[in-house]
Amino acid sequence: MTDSFAATSHVVHEFWRLMATNDFHATASVLAAEFVLEWPQSNERIRGATNFALLNTDYPAHGPWTFTINRIVAGERDAVSDVSITDGVLQARAISFFTIADGKIVRMVEFWPEPYEAPFDRKKYVEPLI
Repeated sequence: MTDSFAATSHVVHEFWRLMATNDFHATASVLAAEFVLEWPQSNERIRGATNFALLNTDYPAHGPWTFTINRIVAGERDAVSDVSITDGVLQARAISFFTIADGKIVRMVEFWPEPYEAPFDRKKYVEPLI
């Protein structure tokens, strides 16, 4: 892994570490001034660290949010994370694509997939993940 790959991975790890503090304003330390987050599934764009922090602060929760990093794959300027998220009641998973410049996150595109039942009986071909 080159130094730039490690640096990119470090920024993403730090982002999720800061998210886990539940002090969402703290994430500003790794977000660029021009930070933009896009949620294609809900057709939403969040501009800036302040809007990001306020949205997360206002989001209804049953308890503190916890974040479990399942995987991070990093390149020179881009990274992808697969993170499991819970507030003790809600169970979610986020697949996040990061663009990094000068040690800060400038762009995220994030998908929140919903679990679903297999569309037809394929039990003879598959096994459960858990």
